[in-house]
Parts: sequence; structure tokens; C-alpha cells
Amino acid sequence: MTVDEALRKAVDHLRSLQDERGWWKGELETNITMDAEDLLLREFLGIRRADETEEAARWIRSQQRADGTWATFYGGPPELSTTVEGWVALRLAGDPADAPHMAKAARYILDNGGVENTRVFTRIWLALFGLWSWDDLPNMPPELIYLPSWFPLNVYNWACWARQTVVPLTIVATLKPVRPLPIGIDEIRTDRRPKRKRNFFDYTDKVLHLYARRPLKRLRRRAMRLAAEWILARQEADGCWGGIQPPWVYSLIALHLLGYSLQHPAVRAGLEGLDGFIIREKTEDGWVRRLEACQSPVWDTGLALTALLDAGTPADDEAVLRAAEWLLGEEIRVKGDWAVRRPQLPPGGWAFEFANDIYPDTDDSAEVIMALRRTAYPDRERLRATLDRAITWTTGMQSRDGGWGAFDADNTHTLATKLPFCDFGEVIDPPSADVTAHVVEMLAHEGRAGEEPARRGVAWLLKAQEPDGSWFGRWGANYIYGTGAVVPALVAAGMPTDAEPIRRAVRWLVEHQNADGGWGEDLRSYVDRSWAGRGTSTASQTAWALLALLAAGEERSPAVQRGVQWLVDTQRPDGTWDEPQFTGTGFPGDFYINYHLYRLVFPITALGRYVRATS
Repeated sequence: MTVDEALRKAVDHLRSLQDERGWWKGELETNITMDAEDLLLREFLGIRRADETEEAARWIRSQQRADGTWATFYGGPPELSTTVEGWVALRLAGDPADAPHMAKAARYILDNGGVENTRVFTRIWLALFGLWSWDDLPNMPPELIYLPSWFPLNVYNWACWARQTVVPLTIVATLKPVRPLPIGIDEIRTDRRPKRKRNFFDYTDKVLHLYARRPLKRLRRRAMRLAAEWILARQEADGCWGGIQPPWVYSLIALHLLGYSLQHPAVRAGLEGLDGFIIREKTEDGWVRRLEACQSPVWDTGLALTALLDAGTPADDEAVLRAAEWLLGEEIRVKGDWAVRRPQLPPGGWAFEFANDIYPDTDDSAEVIMALRRTAYPDRERLRATLDRAITWTTGMQSRDGGWGAFDADNTHTLATKLPFCDFGEVIDPPSADVTAHVVEMLAHEGRAGEEPARRGVAWLLKAQEPDGSWFGRWGANYIYGTGAVVPALVAAGMPTDAEPIRRAVRWLVEHQNADGGWGEDLRSYVDRSWAGRGTSTASQTAWALLALLAAGEERSPAVQRGVQWLVDTQRPDGTWDEPQFTGTGFPGDFYINYHLYRLVFPITALGRYVRATS
């Protein structure tokens, strides 16, 4: 099969996935903690149904490995907290503790420190049901809501996803609810507390626990009320909070504990919205049910639109115009939390999800701008006005150091990362190479490469280059993703392809090409640098490497020829590619994503640019 034939098949498949309203949305696959916590949430609220439990349990069992464990990504090492949550969920579903698959999981848990060694969030779920003591968890007082935006540890010093999670958890941890389950966890306890080096904040936590026993009652009541108002003000039109699972479920629990009934409009909308994140699928063993942690229609549609245009689809094609119309309708015109740091900046841009007006992000906005500007959308005045607003907003979100974070500007205070509460996931949103690169590339395509924001962004990227020539990928795996984003941006901004930073990046990519011609990088590279650029070849990561090499003028090189051939040879008959590997990143080192559309849109973009470069 030729490259042209492979590209045509892939484009046909992509076209078939477009919704009639214009958007694309691939499944956002994560791990079984989403499904375990969904069962626990429904149990806590008293709405868990037997049929839902059976389908979710069937899914959780299907993801358990032969050694009894669960991982956070396909092919990854066992993960203790994930395995504990899977074990508890299956016990809730009725699986006997002495069943072989449960005994295997328990053996792994005990060998790795038991439930005592799990992350704070796992133990919070256990505390909700009396399986762990609230007194043995870090304290986060609701009085946090009083702290002004200039004060350390105020809620706006946390990343948007973290602040939305922490605020409701301050309510939950203050009320310390316990709703016992008909199961215990003695089988996975060791009664040994892990030893770790204590710091100043551990002693501060002791003080907070003492205050929690005798708080200033009027102050605390008012803090709880303000926190509830803060939560309600951030609920989105579809009932979600931030469009992601953690703040969503904890906000529902917090409101419920404060006396909001399940029929209250906010709670009812939240529960109904969660149902829209559920995927049901028929398997050989019966129906399974799993929960998406998030949904990515704006991101997917922007990438799909770019892919079609790079593949040579006319700018006035009906699919292109439908996508453009939908994206224009998704523009955000209201201010959100980002305005705390940028109060004078007018709103614009796009979010990641169907409904997340409070938290647009610079990454989505840059990608959507680059896609929309290439379309032949007929209302040119509307298109230009929308793009201008989005460019102004995205540019205005530049941090003081010259880079761009995803959701906030100057969200770089590291104090929150030192709290004993924060042992899982990123809790701040500093500038990253991949996001900064996308914004710089967007500005360059808009003819603004010579202006100060783009120049400062380029300087930030050059400073962030790793000694080996690669770049770290915050939102994708990992150094291949970062390098695949930065090289096209630097070239678009005017850097010659023979410049030393470009040559170093090219050398790194060529050195890390697999013997089969593809590229892959295991997610363990986030915690073990020896995995950088190493892993099973995947379609998305091969495409990222090719995008960098093509931008660097390497279209005739053996590396590019072999990479393109790998994509052609591994394409499925239906035009897409198999990719069970997770190549997206939520929290480096902790939470990973398999974007099901990545395996299609990025290869199309790479093959399309290759065909154009070699024609």
C-alpha cells in the first residue's frame, strides 16, 4: 500500500467519526479508579443499583492482571492505591475476599505496605465508610477560603483542577462523615504505618488537627457557607465541575453533607451529568460499564480539523465547515478563575470539554486558532473577530517567565506541593514546553513571531531544552511529545533548520527510533529518565516524532522514510491504528490517558505533511 492510499483510508475513517453537529470526540480512557470511586460515590449517596454495580465490577475484573494487580496505564507496573480501590470496589460488588483473584490482589497489597501505604485520596474514600480514621488524614480547614489571592496557599495558588478538588474536600474532611459498609478491609491491613521524613508542614498539620477539635464556631460556619457558595458558582451548564471527575464527585459529596438533597437542582444536574460520562459496551462476558474521567471534544475537534486540512481536504469542505461552525459556537465569552491573576484581560478562547466556561485553556485555544484560521468559513468577519479575541486572551495568559501554563498565568508557587495532603498528582500549573510551543507556533502562523510575547516564548523554550536535545512533555508522553511540539514551533517562529537546538533535537529523535521504524516512549519516563524515548512503537508517538523531523527539513532522511513506512505497514484495514498504550498525561507520574483519537489524527497530520513535503 502506498502512503497516499494509507492517508486516504485514514481520512475516510476520520470523516466517519464526525458527529452530525460537527464535533469529534474519542474515548478518554484512564484506569479503574474512576469506576471504583463511582461505585463508592453511589454507595455513599444511597443510589447504587445492582445492575450498575454488576456491569462496573465486570469491567474492573476485566482490567485485573494475572498477578491480581491493577496499573495506571496499559503495560505499566502494579500500582498500590489503584489495586486497593479495585479490591474494595469488588468486595462492595460481592466478590468474596478468599476468591483467587481477590486473594492475589490482597497478597500484592500486603507485600507493598498494605492500605496504610496508599495515597491520601484513597484513604479519604475509605474514611467515608469508616474503613480509615479521619484523624489519621491530613487536615485541610474550610477557612482556607478566606485567604486573599496574595497570601500563600490561597485557593488561586493551586492549579484549577486542584483548587476545585480541595475546596469541597475541606467541607468533607471537616464534617468527617462515616457511612459503614457491610465489608471490612482487615485482609489488606498491615497495622504498620510507613516511615517517612517529616517536614514543617507535618507539624503544621498537627496544629490544624488541634484547631479542628475546637474551632472558632462562627468563623467555621461562615467558612463552610462561603465554600459552598464558591462550589455552586463554579458548576457548569452540564452539571459538572471543571469537566473532570475529582472536583465533580467531591463537590457532590460536600453539597450532600451540607444538606442539599439529591433532588436539589445542583445535585440532580451533577448526577445526571455524570451519567453522560458513562460508556456501556457489550463484551463476550456481558455488558460492562466504565466512567470517563473527562471528555475532550474541543481538543479532538481542533486536532481532527488540522488533520483533515493537512491531508489536503479543501478548506471549504462540508466536514471542515461543520467543524468550524461548532468550534465557533464553543468560544468562551465569560471570565473565570484565570481573571484573578489577569483581571484586565478580556475573555476569549476555548476549553477542553463540552461545558467548562470557567476554565478555558491556552493549549486548546492555540490549537483551535491554528485550525480555524485555515478554513474557508464563509462569515469571515465573525471568524476574524473570534480569532482576534482568542489570540488576545491566549497571549495575555503568558506567565512572567515567558512561558505558558495551561489554565492559569503565574501559577508557580510550590508551597502547596509540600503539604502532606498533596501526595498525588500535580497541584500547580506552571508553564510547560508543549503548551508554550503550541502558543508560539500559533503566534508565528498569525504573523506575530517578531513580537515580544513570541520572542519571550522562544527564549523560554530554548532555556527548557534538555541537555540531550529533547523537551519534556507535560500533557503527552513524554519527551517525544515535547520535542514533537517544540521543533515545529521554533521553525515556524523563524529558527533555521540548521540551528543547533534543532539539530540536537533531530539527533535525539533519530537515536531513539525503534528498530521497526516507529517511535514509542513508556510512561515510566516520568519517574525514571532511563525510559526517555524508549518504548513500544505507537502510531501517535511515531507521528509526533515525524512532525518534528518534517519541520526540521528531514523529509528525505532514512529516519522519516522508515517512520512513514511503519505507519503504512501497521495501519488497520479500516484506516486507523491499534494503540492500547496510553500516550496522554493527566498528572506526570500518577495519572495517564489513552486518547482514542490520537492514534488517528496525529498519523493523518504526519502523513499529510510528508506527502506535501515530498510532492
